[in-house]
Parts: sequence; C-alpha cells; structure tokens
Amino acid sequence: MSVIVVGAGLAGLTAATELAARGVEVTVLEARDRVGGRTHGLEVAPGQWADAGAAYLGERHTELKALIERLGLATAPTTMLGRSRFSLGGDPESTDGRFPPLSPIALGEMFDLLDEVTKAVRADAPHLTPDAERLDRLTVAEWIEQNVQHPDARLFFPLFLGEMMAADPADVSVLHMAFYLNSGGGIRYLNAFQGGAQEERVDGGAHRLSELLADKLGDRVLLSRPVRLVEQIGDRVRVHTDQGVHEGDSVVIALPPLLADTVEFRPELPAPRSSEVTARGCAVKVHLIHPKPLWRDHGLSGWSVSSDGPLLSTVDDSPPGEGVGILTGFVTGSEAKTFAALPAEEQRTAVLAQARRLFPQLPEPIGYHVTDWVNEEYSRGCYAALFGPGDWLAQGPQLTEPFGRVHWAGTETSTEFFGLMEGAIRSGLRAAEEIAPAG
Repeated sequence: MSVIVVGAGLAGLTAATELAARGVEVTVLEARDRVGGRTHGLEVAPGQWADAGAAYLGERHTELKALIERLGLATAPTTMLGRSRFSLGGDPESTDGRFPPLSPIALGEMFDLLDEVTKAVRADAPHLTPDAERLDRLTVAEWIEQNVQHPDARLFFPLFLGEMMAADPADVSVLHMAFYLNSGGGIRYLNAFQGGAQEERVDGGAHRLSELLADKLGDRVLLSRPVRLVEQIGDRVRVHTDQGVHEGDSVVIALPPLLADTVEFRPELPAPRSSEVTARGCAVKVHLIHPKPLWRDHGLSGWSVSSDGPLLSTVDDSPPGEGVGILTGFVTGSEAKTFAALPAEEQRTAVLAQARRLFPQLPEPIGYHVTDWVNEEYSRGCYAALFGPGDWLAQGPQLTEPFGRVHWAGTETSTEFFGLMEGAIRSGLRAAEEIAPAG
C-alpha cells in the first residue's frame, strides 16, 4: 500500500510516521522549504530558540507528551513568578497574580456566561448541539452586545478571546467559540499556566518535534512541493505538484481548510472545506530579546495585558537556566489585521514604544523578531481557522468524512483540542487508523 501525505506539519508527519510504522509506503509533500507547519523555531541566540508558532502544552495533552518522550525531548515550565503588568485604558500598573484590575463581579459574570454556553455545546459534534442553528448564526460580537453590559467586561472580553483563539469577535460564531473552549478542556484549563494548557513548552522549541519526525522519514519528505491537483482515478490517487506527479492508493490532506480549498480535486469535493465567512486565525508573534530576563530583576513576571495594542499580551518565554531573556508579545484579533498591514518599520516603532510604556526599567532589546501568521501563504492564519456564522452547520457533517480515497488531517479536523498541537497529533493518528487499522 502507498499513501501520499500533503502537508508536513505535526498532523501530516504524525500520519506519515504512523503509516510507515505499519508497513505503508509513504511520501510527504510540503509546500514550504521547511517542515513544521504552524510550529516554527527562531534561533534568537546561538543554540537558543524561540517558538514563533505553537508553543504551549499541559498534562491533558497526552499524545503530545508521549511524542515528546518518544523523541527524547524534554519540556520546560512556563515561568510566571513576579507581578503582572496591565494597561487597560489608563497608565500601566503592576498587580500580584494575573487577574486584571477591573471589576471582579463583572468579569465573574462574564466568565460564568461563557462557561454556561461552553458546557452546552457538544464537543464531539458541535453541529448536533441543541440550539446549534441559532448559536452558529450568531457572531460572538452580536452575542456580547446582547448579553454583556458592564464596560469592564466589554473591554476585557476581546482580549481574552484573542489570547485563547486569536479571534476577532466579529469573525466567529458563538457555536465555534463555545466548541473551541470546550474542546480545549474548558476556560479555566485553557487559560491557566500552572496546571493548565500553558504550563510547559518543548525545551529547544516545538519545531523540534516535526524535525525529528521528518528525520525518521528521511528522503520520503519532499519540500517546496505545493500541491495543485488531486485526482482520483479508479483505485488510485494522483497528486500533482509543479515538479511532477505522485501516485498512491490514498492521500491524506493535512492542510488548514482555507489552504485545502486552493487545491483542485477531481472529482470535485461534495462541499468545500471553508466558506466565504471562514476567517484566518489572526495572530502575529513578536519576540523581544534581552541579554537575560531583566524584568525578573524588577519583580516582574513578564506577563502583561493591554487594551491599547499592538501587543495585547506578553509572556516570559526565556529558556531554562542561564540564557537570553525572551519576551514574547501576542498581536491578535482585529489588532493583528491592522498590525500585519503596516510597513515593518512602523511595526517596530509601535512595538518598542509600547514595550517602553509597559516595562520602563528595560533597555532597548538586543533582538527583535516578527512572525506574521495572518499573511503566511501556506498557513492562512494561526492558531487555527476561525469558523464563521453557519460554518459548523455546513462543514461539520463532513469535517473528517473521507471522500473516496481522500482522507483529512490537521488540527481543524480534530474535535479534541481543536487548534492545538494535541489536536493536530490526534488528527494524524485518526487518519492513519482509517487507512491502515492497527493490528
């Protein structure tokens, strides 16, 4: 048996290595000149790496943790010692812990409302949730307008949604928001460092996962091979790239929905993988590099939240032990769209001006890096595609359903930990099992 895998991110490489282990002949076609998909490493100092893409994991990410162990990698804790910084409409201020200096009653009511709608959604099949049609037609922006009145909650909610989903409230349906939060383990788990989904990072960078998986496959991974056409002819599949045609018994498409829809299929798919309202995940990551984590010398954790961008949040992503200080900034939601459209020099000026306001004790960084996922040609956004009004009703029924010899993988095809590395890995395992069942 032979299988073509399209996409060398975590999902595609998981499917390929699992199939190879079961005796299947595999070929992986990747459009970029690197593996890793929406994981990507930046060497910010000799031998020291920052995660420009997906980074965090927690104890519930069992397949990811098992993969890390199998590959001989380790994890590092996400450091959160010290005071937080908040800039929420006034001068920046420091507080103990991560709770913002806003009305605790208003935010508590907001999170109770979120928790209620999140728990009401079926994580295994959101489109079959009672009241799914109403929830899928309603944007999160409309839902907030109807249900949240306190100005503190209205101020904080888009910041929370941007951190959790890299989403503008106007881009996603309530059904998708609730599903995403439920799928990831719930609001409290997703939002937590210690004991939560952001508790650890892969030591040396999450990109090492894909690099080591690709090493196992060797020359079966072909880079700079964007796929243009997938043909099903009788009992065979032909996959066309600019460099040639690859033939197999089946194909795994491990691409985000918006990217999958740039590929031509013959015969045509029964329904597209995305729609006019499916949006790109709106995330830009910024890394400010210092000789060491200097903010710690001032009793600060590096964690901040701002309502006046471009950096809506920052976190200390410094490597363990002696090394550089890495302050990671997140530009998400509508702010990411605006920021990504600016010339590079204007981006830098805005970022450094905000960093000076938030952390006036710090000198100018010795390194500065921007990773723009909004305009990334072969990702079409990050953390994951954002399902807009009506998308779950239209796309949900065939999210994972094979189309003849075409199988689907990618974190957007996982109803467990959708949008996370764990979801990507689980989707790759599912696709491999469909094609070559274990045992």
